[in-house]
Order: sequence, then structure tokens, then C-alpha cells
Amino acid sequence: MNDSKQPRNRFRAIHRRVVDASLVLAIVLVPVLATSSSQAQTFTVLYSFTGAPDGANPYARVVRDSKGNLYGTTVNGGNPGCYLGAGCGTVFKLDATGKESVLYSFIGRADGANPSGGLARVHGDLYGTTPLGGATGDGTVFKLDTAGKDAGKETVLHSFTLAGGDGSTPDIGGLVRDKKGNLYGTTVNGGGNFYCSLGCGTVFKIDTSGNEMVLYSFTGTGGDGSSPDSRLVRDKQGNLFGTTLWGGAHSSGTVFMVDTTGHETVLYSFTGAGGDGMNPVAGVVRDVKGNLYGTTAFGGAYGNGTVYKLDTTGKETVLYNFTGGADGAVPRGELVLAHGNLYGTANRGGDFACSGGGCGTVFKLDRTGKQTVLHTFTLTDGGYPAAGLLRDEQGNLYGTTVGGGNPACQTGYGGCGTVFKLAPQ
Repeated sequence: MNDSKQPRNRFRAIHRRVVDASLVLAIVLVPVLATSSSQAQTFTVLYSFTGAPDGANPYARVVRDSKGNLYGTTVNGGNPGCYLGAGCGTVFKLDATGKESVLYSFIGRADGANPSGGLARVHGDLYGTTPLGGATGDGTVFKLDTAGKDAGKETVLHSFTLAGGDGSTPDIGGLVRDKKGNLYGTTVNGGGNFYCSLGCGTVFKIDTSGNEMVLYSFTGTGGDGSSPDSRLVRDKQGNLFGTTLWGGAHSSGTVFMVDTTGHETVLYSFTGAGGDGMNPVAGVVRDVKGNLYGTTAFGGAYGNGTVYKLDTTGKETVLYNFTGGADGAVPRGELVLAHGNLYGTANRGGDFACSGGGCGTVFKLDRTGKQTVLHTFTLTDGGYPAAGLLRDEQGNLYGTTVGGGNPACQTGYGGCGTVFKLAPQ
């Protein structure tokens, strides 16, 4: 592994832009507006992480199997002997009784380090990415066997390299699969265009045998986006939709589409002005008519982020402006669309008694644009959710928080994070 500090600092810089900045920007302006609060929910902490050896700080959403088991990643924790004192992260399983098992602890060398993206399941096995580690320290795509004699075996399918046009630093986007088991993702850096100092990022495809190809390299110029950090979504034709943190016509991020030939189209450029959002960390969700819905971490009427809709003609509508008060601030995770309602998390805001600027919320946005807070975090039950939610057939919502939970674990985030369930009554 490349032991230089540059890859580590690059990874940390990404999160300073979209996480640590929220600790300041989420509390700048808090108008007094009415926010609904729902009591018809049952909130349960399914698990609180302890650091070593079970993991710490889950940034990604969980996935679920038919038996109700949840699977996810933690950025830190796990093996305390890795090159980072806080551990290099884990892949974990949480069964229906709340028992947690560490399926794999990263060492931080060729196997990868600090997984921050969500997992994909293909034939029961788990596939994911790490932003660090691998042959050159530029991150990996990995496979983890979950059954049989190879259960717990990790295989690196691809090591990214900043050179040669390949991507680098696959961060929080994770992977999405097609019906054949091929996987698609984004890298924040790398690609063939170095208008950005480390490359402007890529969209890539990789099959389960490890054959990787770059579908598109972002340029960061001419209105194109840069630094895609989102989870992709596919339509029936195989087109991929996602967002970039930066770039576009106003340098505030974009929504894009990459078709099956690798042709990219910028569907919308955020302005960051006049009430429009900026810096979409999360990807988009798509309805049956082809409309896209997502969040921006910043911008909007109060500077604390938005929920937006983008129709098939490219017209963008801001559906909700976060105030930074009880309703939340800095939404970072992708939305869940169910029965016309949108469900998501806000990284900050909520109860200002929690860490000064609030520890985040879970919210619902109905068809009329009315926002309802389903849960407000207090650190004891979790704090600073950075990922989107998972919804099951019964309408239960599952999610993760970066901090909170066990206060003895990590004082910086008030704990090492949690996995939670929000059940309708």
C-alpha cells in the first residue's frame, strides 16, 4: 500500500467539505417556522458500535436480505492494528435479534481501507468499495463471501490507480447492480481529465470477475460536473443517473445521466443562488414517470439545504428548504420514495440542545411539500446521520448514524454510531 499521507488527507478533505462544514453552516440562520412532528412512529436503536473490534462510524446505508438481516460498512473501528489507530473499518451483519457480527476487518493495505460506501448483494455475496488502500492506495472494489467454506473471505476485484485514466477514491456512493450482476459506481478523483488537480472523477462499471472499465471521465469544464460522490440509479434502458458535488455552469454541482454508450448529459446545474440548492452529496431516486428527486447539502432559501424535483424536461423545482431549526439541516443521504412521499435524513439541526447545532433528524415530505419530523436525534440514540434510509415491505425504515450511541466509544462524535429502525404505528 502507498503509505504516503496524500491519499489519507485527500479522503479526509472530502469529508471536511461535506460533514465538518455542516457543523458550522447548519446553524447560520434559523428562522422561526412551524415544523410538524410525528408521534406515530416507534424508534429503536438496533445496535450501538463500540469501535474495536466491531467497527465505528457508519457513513453508508444498510442493505437487507430476505431473512431480515442487515449488512453495512463502518469507516473506522475493527482491527486496531491497522495503519490508522482508530481502525481501518469493517463490514458488519446485524441479525433480526440485534446481534452484530463483524464479517471482515480491513487491515489497510492491499485489501483496502475505510469503507464509506454502501454494499450491493449479488447471489448472497457482498460487494463494496474502499476509498483508500489497494495496490496504489487509491481505493478498491471488493467482494466478500458470506456463505460456505469461503465465508468471510475478502477478494479485491479491482485496485484503482490515479494514473492511466482510471478512477481514484470511490467514496460514499457505493455500488448499484444490474440484472446480470454487473456493478456501477463513481470515484471522486481520477479519470482522464486533470483540470481538477487529482482528476475530476469517473463513472465506472465492473463485473463480478473484476473486469473494470471507465464509462465516463468528468472534465469540470464547459458546464460539466466534477467530483461525483453519489450512489447511482439505473433505469430500464440501462442509463445511469447521479450527481456531482462541484462543477456545472455555476460551480455548485450537477445532476447527470450517462447512457449505455458512455455519453454523458448534464441534466441540471445547481446555481446556489435565488433559493436554489448547491452541493448535492446524495444521489437521486426516480419515479415511474422518470422524474428525479434528491437533496442538496447546502443552498436553498436558508443555506441549509433543499429537497428538489427534476422533471424529464430538465425543469428543477425546490420542494423544501431546510431552515436549520427543528426540521433539520444539511441533508446528505439519498431519499426513499414510497406512495408519493419522500423519506430522508438531515445531518444536523433538530434539537439544538444536542451539540449546539443539532444532531440531525429523520423526516418525511408529502406530496404537498409539507415536512414532518419523524425523529430527532439526541446523541444517546445516535447523531449526525449521513446516509439514506432503507424501507422494507411493511414500511419500516432502517438507517445509520455516524456518531452518538455509546458515549464511552468516541468523544468526538459523542459515540461510534448506531443502526436504527423507525416503525410506523
